[in-house]
Amino acid sequence: MQEKIINKAREGDQKAHRAIFDCYARQMFLLCLRYVKIQEDAEDLLSTGFTKAFANLDSFEARGIASFEAWLKRILINECLMFLRKQNKAPLMVEPDETLISTHEDIMDTLSADTLFELILHLPEGYRTVFNLYEIEGYSHKEIAEKMGVTVGTSKSQLSKAKAVLKEMIIKKGLNYAS
Repeated sequence: MQEKIINKAREGDQKAHRAIFDCYARQMFLLCLRYVKIQEDAEDLLSTGFTKAFANLDSFEARGIASFEAWLKRILINECLMFLRKQNKAPLMVEPDETLISTHEDIMDTLSADTLFELILHLPEGYRTVFNLYEIEGYSHKEIAEKMGVTVGTSKSQLSKAKAVLKEMIIKKGLNYAS
């Protein structure tokens, strides 16, 4: 996104807002879908996220095109996490399971993105959220724990269990993966 368009959007230019939205909407919608299963919820989060981003454009410090995308992505991820927190009636607390079967790291590398996305959508909410934050968004377990209000151990456990469930789904569906 050109700095010029971002600066115009800061001044309230609706055409600049539209250009930014058109450029990033699809990518950010797919990001929201990784956290919530229902399309309407993802659409609401997309709308809320962009509204929040446009309202806070003055806080964005330009460090290139990639920095705007990363800034926008963080806003949308935070919106998704707040939504999930509101949806949960009980906090996400799972004790680490020491007997969990270890999974192979390269399972995810051999699947198509569409197949993996479909499988991730079938994970329980807590597993899906931690998996997305750690494996896809690159957050550390410490950052995940802070964002979700859980312990680092819970984050690690959720990730491990998510991988185990994904492995089971892959085996059940008879998909090929490197072992």
